[in-house]
Amino acid sequence: MAAKALFITATDTDAGKTYISSLLLQGLSGLNIAALGVKPIAAGADEQGRNSDALLLQQYSGIALPYRQINPICYQAPVAPHLAAVNEQQPIDETLLNNALLHWQNQNIEHLLIEGAGGWLLPLSQQRYLADWVAEQGLPVLLVVGVKLGCLNHAMLTVREIERSGCKLIGWVANCIAPDMLLLEQNIADLRQRISAPCLAVVPYAPAPAQYQQLARDLAKHVEQLTQN
Repeated sequence: MAAKALFITATDTDAGKTYISSLLLQGLSGLNIAALGVKPIAAGADEQGRNSDALLLQQYSGIALPYRQINPICYQAPVAPHLAAVNEQQPIDETLLNNALLHWQNQNIEHLLIEGAGGWLLPLSQQRYLADWVAEQGLPVLLVVGVKLGCLNHAMLTVREIERSGCKLIGWVANCIAPDMLLLEQNIADLRQRISAPCLAVVPYAPAPAQYQQLARDLAKHVEQLTQN
């Protein structure tokens, strides 16, 4: 049976997609649920052509795959991938993404976490966005909201666009990335009221190890429940 796939997007770059994906992978592992985290497209690589986010997903995945199977498209410069594709003369090949998805889904796993790049409307070319590919594949979506000043607008724009695309938003995570944010709890409460999909976790800034482990378990349980059908 094919793995249950979930696409993880965010309100912006540096909102915490990899952090939350890693948290979820660890939680699933703690429940003895085999899961694989992948990053189809990345920009920003070390001297060996490896992206740090993809390496973390590889580290926390429940099965071992070669790096290039975790991250099939990786550009050297830490810039928008479609611009890097032009500079590095390596167009983003959606056939490669389609073949990679089939390969991932046929691994001996229960859950497949597919981490996006940047925000929801990441351009692939002049005409195409990564969101178009996600919608065509029928992938359910988990939204990471980087909770900081301006997140209400960023979150609602993203939610509206996910809904417009026809994708199913299974839930969202409030990732508190601004340690001194004013009215933090009120902002999260406001988002809970505006977003119809459930809030699956509120992740504080720099949680203690025991709290981190509990958040991982709880988030994994929520995702497992929401992806049953």
